[in-house]
Amino acid sequence: MTTAPCPRGCAIRTLACAWSLLLLAASVAAQDYPVKPIRFVIPFPASGFSDILGRLLGQRLAQAVGQPVVNDNRPGASGNIGADIVAKATPDGHTLLINSFNFVVNPGVTVLPFDPVRDFAAVSLIADGPPLVMAVAASAPYRTVKDLIGYAHANPGRLNFATSGAGTAPHLAIELISRLTGIKVTQVPYKGSAPALTAVVSGEVAVTFPNLPAVVPLLGNARLRALAVTSAQRTSALPEVPTFIESGLPGFELNGFLGVLAPARTPRQIIQTLHREFSAISRDSAFSDRLKDYGMRAVGSTPEEFATFL
Repeated sequence: MTTAPCPRGCAIRTLACAWSLLLLAASVAAQDYPVKPIRFVIPFPASGFSDILGRLLGQRLAQAVGQPVVNDNRPGASGNIGADIVAKATPDGHTLLINSFNFVVNPGVTVLPFDPVRDFAAVSLIADGPPLVMAVAASAPYRTVKDLIGYAHANPGRLNFATSGAGTAPHLAIELISRLTGIKVTQVPYKGSAPALTAVVSGEVAVTFPNLPAVVPLLGNARLRALAVTSAQRTSALPEVPTFIESGLPGFELNGFLGVLAPARTPRQIIQTLHREFSAISRDSAFSDRLKDYGMRAVGSTPEEFATFL
């Protein structure tokens, strides 16, 4: 027995019905979200700026949505390894990327395995800042930026800078200082700010440029000395540390940010749910005050505002 072929109109109706069922399933899933732990992919090692603030944000989100939030540190390639994981993740809102400065720099300095616009959905710009801090070991002879630049001029190429990877904010800060002052330095890339800081504390490398949240604990333990911050004004977190502008480099300013991205094609309802929760967290005075301790300002932007920012 043979089956008569489905007329063209029947096929179209069948396809439309299947598509409607898919949309309905996605809508139901979005309404139930989240149904399992949310994974924050941090594209840098533990104890770095993104990890510290990612954990703080994750704790607040977990309290709000009633599901655990797990930090998954995937360092390497200036943040590209972690970003690629999220770009290829199931777009159901349970895998998110904590992104920062590198996300917008990397397309200009390397070939990416993903498209930073097409493969992601903006969720929210959580905060702007913090500044970077030029830091040396507490035992180092440099007391000021002028001291360090003077040494670099007298010893071309002998001053080593530890960075959190090629193309990262610390690397760009070093290149900018080199252009402004004419010094020649050697970059030593590490897989994040934490190992770079360890290298400086141990004396393996002379100087590094961590984000403020990562360096504050070591300053408190007198293991590092801060020479200057990259913000235009001094930060309340380190009020005694001068800016680079004050240190003789007019116009020198470099700040980061912290934002959240989801895989492209994540349902709009889920993006809106996440934005609503992140916006509420950003408005919370305890959270915003904690960010101030790190030299940051809470934002909590809309997805559209964050997409424009990026």
